[in-house]
Amino acid sequence: MSLPGRGTTFYREITGPVGAPTVVLLHGWTATADLNWYMCYEELGKHFRVIALDHRGHGRGIRSPERFRLSNCADDVAALMDQLGIETFIPVGYSMGGTVAQLMWKRHDHRVRGLVLAATAGHWATSRQERVMFTLATGIGGLARVIPSSIQQAISERLYLSRKTMQWEPWAAQQIASHDWRSILEAGSALGRFDSRKWLPNVDVPTAVVITTADQVVSPRRQRTLANLIPTSHIFEIAGNHDAAFARAAEFVPLLINACLTVHSDALNRPSHLGNI
Repeated sequence: MSLPGRGTTFYREITGPVGAPTVVLLHGWTATADLNWYMCYEELGKHFRVIALDHRGHGRGIRSPERFRLSNCADDVAALMDQLGIETFIPVGYSMGGTVAQLMWKRHDHRVRGLVLAATAGHWATSRQERVMFTLATGIGGLARVIPSSIQQAISERLYLSRKTMQWEPWAAQQIASHDWRSILEAGSALGRFDSRKWLPNVDVPTAVVITTADQVVSPRRQRTLANLIPTSHIFEIAGNHDAAFARAAEFVPLLINACLTVHSDALNRPSHLGNI
């Protein structure tokens, strides 16, 4: 899909039942829509119209010479919804996608019926070690801007793809191979700077927070802080690590559907500034 003034992106759509509400699936850092959500598509499609896009720089997402900004990802979603003629929807964000979902409410609140935030946080770096890690991503991302793309590809294949995708199906390895690694590194830096804690208490739409209680990437403590800061939040828990969306799919998928249905039900039963939803 071509988004005027922004570029060309890739999305999947499951039409769902006639008149079904729309959920927009927002994937995590270094993933793609399919890698993050492929185990969820079929069951979600029984209840919702499902849209899942690749974020800029990820998979077949928008390619841009601009520095990666999470706010641009949120605006990309709004632009895609414009092209599809979808007025209101529920952003469903996983990990980095959860920050994009939060920004959807902040920047396009009139279109957001509710939020589902999974394995994510309102802030990502507080300790010295974390700040150093994200600072390194900033520096390497800047370096990537002056390294020829052919060399970037060779480095990524040797240092990342061969190790991480050794046991993966070919389609999944290809998804990772299609990343723009300069944008990926800049996305990591953007995550390190993200902090929504000051404005999360102002979130006024139904919200569900899915906490992965054994998460070794996004600490459950930070996930709970996110949930506690949003006055409208419902908490759902799964005893899984950061890969629970597929590693624990038998438990995660019905939990996610329950979270989405809860948010949809709350949206129908509250006075709304969204008009006819």
